[in-house]
Amino acid sequence: MTRAQVDEAVLPARVLIIDDNAELVGSLRAVLMTSELTSTSEERAPIEVVTASCGEDGLLIARTRGFDVAIVDVKLPDVSGVELIAELRQTSAFGEIVVITGFASVDSAIRALRLGAFAFVPKSFRPEELLATVEQALTKARLARGRAELERRYRALVELTDVLVIGVDGAGAVVLFNRKASELTMVDSGDAMGRSFTNVWIPAEDRQHMIDALAHARSGRTQEVETGFANAPAELTSGAGLVSSRQLGSGPARRRVRWHLSAAGDTIDGGALVYGIGIDVTERRALEKRAADAEAMSAMGNLALHLAHEIRNPLNAALLQLHLLGRHVSKLDVDLGVRETLQHKAKIVGDEIGRLSRLLTEFLELARPRAPARTWVHLGSLIHDVLELEQGAAAAHGVVVEREIGECSIMGDPEQLQQAVLNLVVNAIEAMKEGGTLRVELSSSGGNAHVVIADSGVGIDGAVLSQVFDPFFTTKEAGTGLGLSIVRKIVEQHGGEVRIESSTCTGTRATVILPKGR
Repeated sequence: MTRAQVDEAVLPARVLIIDDNAELVGSLRAVLMTSELTSTSEERAPIEVVTASCGEDGLLIARTRGFDVAIVDVKLPDVSGVELIAELRQTSAFGEIVVITGFASVDSAIRALRLGAFAFVPKSFRPEELLATVEQALTKARLARGRAELERRYRALVELTDVLVIGVDGAGAVVLFNRKASELTMVDSGDAMGRSFTNVWIPAEDRQHMIDALAHARSGRTQEVETGFANAPAELTSGAGLVSSRQLGSGPARRRVRWHLSAAGDTIDGGALVYGIGIDVTERRALEKRAADAEAMSAMGNLALHLAHEIRNPLNAALLQLHLLGRHVSKLDVDLGVRETLQHKAKIVGDEIGRLSRLLTEFLELARPRAPARTWVHLGSLIHDVLELEQGAAAAHGVVVEREIGECSIMGDPEQLQQAVLNLVVNAIEAMKEGGTLRVELSSSGGNAHVVIADSGVGIDGAVLSQVFDPFFTTKEAGTGLGLSIVRKIVEQHGGEVRIESSTCTGTRATVILPKGR
């Protein structure tokens, strides 16, 4: 027998009698105490009988000692027994109330039952009739108390578990949101109730998969589905986003969750209640992706080493021939318009060859396994040098540069760090085709250097923000898609982290966090 069963078997069931008829109260006490209800077997609990002669005394006993069953006379000296029902129910959540009266009427019986009475027994009643009613009331009270205890333990288990547990009703609204889900989404469980689960927390690209899985689960088929899981309600983020090269930090970054969905027996809002148990697989997927990226980088490195020489030679030869062609064209005795047309076409070819050369250089930089050098680097001077280098490009785009650069030195590779800052500055300038503001900040805190490069450009769509560090992914017409990949590689080789925040309304903010001494 469990501890709960032992306690239930030992503790007596308390019956409260509220009646001003002393003779009747004595008889009821005698009947209850001498009946087989007092058996101490595991199936039945002993009875403790307490009495009160008026409503006020009965309420006092109920508030201080509680009750399992209250036998209440309708006509009391100070109050109607029917009016007492509501107050008695407030004092004991699981107590049941049996109303007795010698002046029974259909209306009074209906009113008593509507107010929450368990039964309405007219006088004169036979002892066995009252005993049967009290036993049924005790059984109901015991079952209600047991159910409440099971629910308490169930909720404690749901709250303490390290997996996400959610409940969705027939209309798709949240009816259960455990502690783990609240921590991951930064939304209190109370605020989550009633919100549309798929519309608020499931990203648009995975929403239909989740809707279909919920529908299959409601039909009785257990479903498994993996989706994104936003850690802030979509309507509260206003399209803003943050992505980190390590998926760290507090922001509306998405997690990947593997859901196990199954329907409960209950039906709410016309559909079966569906419970979902979610396992956060973000780190696992990130590890798999890093492994795949490492394998791809290895293959790219081998390819680059074998083809770099063969590609650079024809590119250099083509550039040389274009230079000679341009000199010949300038000497041709032809119409000026024809000469300019030929020179323009030659320039286009030259620009494309230059773009191929830059792509090859970036490709080699990304794939070549070169460990960074270790020396003290004055970041302030390095950033000033990069901004001076790009001053002409910024002016050509109508970009105003704002600087707030403090004093900070770190241990690292100056050439690689300059390349990382240059890539971020170039990206920011190119994002402001119609002018804007480029703000560059350098500060330090907690043993780390913080470099912030923010632009007021067009921003990055939240749907593709998580892909910005992927090799060859670009949102620019003539971009190589390797700039941010190189930045990430350099920064992570220095033990740091890159965070990209972007909004189509305010632009993009890149934050590089580097340890001062590594």
